[in-house]
Amino acid sequence: MLNLQQSRTPPQTDVMLFLSRTNMYGDIGVPAALLVGGIISNDSQMRQNSLYIASSTAVSYGLMVLIKHLVKRRRPFVQNINIVPVYRAGSTSFPSGHAATSFSTAMALSNAYPKWYVIAPSFLWAGSVSYSRMYLGVHYPTDVTAGAILGTGTALLLQPLKR
Repeated sequence: MLNLQQSRTPPQTDVMLFLSRTNMYGDIGVPAALLVGGIISNDSQMRQNSLYIASSTAVSYGLMVLIKHLVKRRRPFVQNINIVPVYRAGSTSFPSGHAATSFSTAMALSNAYPKWYVIAPSFLWAGSVSYSRMYLGVHYPTDVTAGAILGTGTALLLQPLKR
């Protein structure tokens, strides 16, 4: 984390802040767009996929909040005064909510539409959002890893909803 901090540049920081701040738009926008598309085209499978992706992301979010409440791990910049965050995030650190929801959305979308041109951008986005949290100094790598596992696992467990 200290190496990441020392290699920050203003343009990279702007990109990482953008990814971190707009994560919610992907998490909400993807299933919303599928729902609208399914309604307009009268495609029941697309509407079902929308429900699956939205449910997966919502369950991941709920589990993440519960785990954060139970674990109460302090943020890296609170634990180690040598870590200087780009901004001071609130709440607790473990697991990363951004990683949990972005990986849940990516995994569910990839399950619903198993094509390389869906899978590759989905996981590139989720990985970038997750990396941004470490870059910004607000999460440990283990927070991000746990969030990614939580989100991916939730999407896999809820996969029967897409049928």
